[in-house]
Amino acid sequence: MPSRPQKREVRRMPKQKTHKGTAKRFKLTGTGKIKRANAFKSHILEKKSPKRKRGFRKDSLVHKADEQAIKKNLGIG
Repeated sequence: MPSRPQKREVRRMPKQKTHKGTAKRFKLTGTGKIKRANAFKSHILEKKSPKRKRGFRKDSLVHKADEQAIKKNLGIG
């Protein structure tokens, strides 16, 4: 009885997985910058002025020093 040809196992580097916590918190802009939500807007709002609370609604950009680590977690670079 002839033996079946053996399949050769190809070893590859594992895929870089997206860190899901990072993916939920950050979005990429069209120019490649990273947007984030503002902190301090969920509780203890009584003492914060309406103007300050309105400012929390807008997204901010991530600082350049943190971009590389976040992009790595997002599986981009």
